[in-house]
Amino acid sequence: MGLVGGPLAYWFLKRYWPGGKGIPMGSGDPYCAKGLNKLETQLGPAIFDELRGKVVLDFGCGEGHNALELAQNGCARVIGLDIQEHYLEKARIRAQALGVQDRCTFTSCWSEPVDAIVSTDAFEHFAEPEKILHLMRGLLKPSGCLLVAFGPLWYHPYGGHLFSVFPWAHLIFTESALIRWRSDFKSDGARRFHEVAGGLNGMTIRRWERLVAGSGFKCTSYELVPIRPAKRLHCRLTREWLTSLIRARLIPR
Repeated sequence: MGLVGGPLAYWFLKRYWPGGKGIPMGSGDPYCAKGLNKLETQLGPAIFDELRGKVVLDFGCGEGHNALELAQNGCARVIGLDIQEHYLEKARIRAQALGVQDRCTFTSCWSEPVDAIVSTDAFEHFAEPEKILHLMRGLLKPSGCLLVAFGPLWYHPYGGHLFSVFPWAHLIFTESALIRWRSDFKSDGARRFHEVAGGLNGMTIRRWERLVAGSGFKCTSYELVPIRPAKRLHCRLTREWLTSLIRARLIPR
């Protein structure tokens, strides 16, 4: 991956983005900043009606924003699942403050079948996404559904997340040069993209479709949401480069 590496690439990155300053993929919730609801934007405006009264698992819940919103909008019970305990603790505190702690469980381990699983902005990060799909299948009731939305994908202009200091920078610079630059302001010892906080697995549309085809799921709806300014250019030939988000509804085969 990447065409430009070595000392020249490192110098360029350090010169123009010292300490990671000015990176377009900044922190914060871009949906909230625009006055939008993330779940409705990513999974469709009918998401709360579809899940009302159901037991829902938020897979990769982070600090619990989606899980808490689901609980506030009529889900009978919501389980937030994540491997990072410090996120789970923040989610529990938020649930208490919102008065939905009786309907929310935040945990790093779950085995009871649920009515639905929600996963947003996660499949581009999982180290072994095929195993995650298998795990999700085992957590769903036979009548259940998996609602997925994620992006940006690997060939998106900012598919490198932190490493996309400008469009497609993660494809122009080598992994080693980008990791070396990152090590100037991150001290976690990561040496590959998949080792950074959150991880990056290089997910593409083609890979995602192969994963689903080989899983225990089938799609009942599937949408490739184009980058808005490039909507007219979005087609079969350009979809890897100009897709902003994958949105899918899957059910057990």
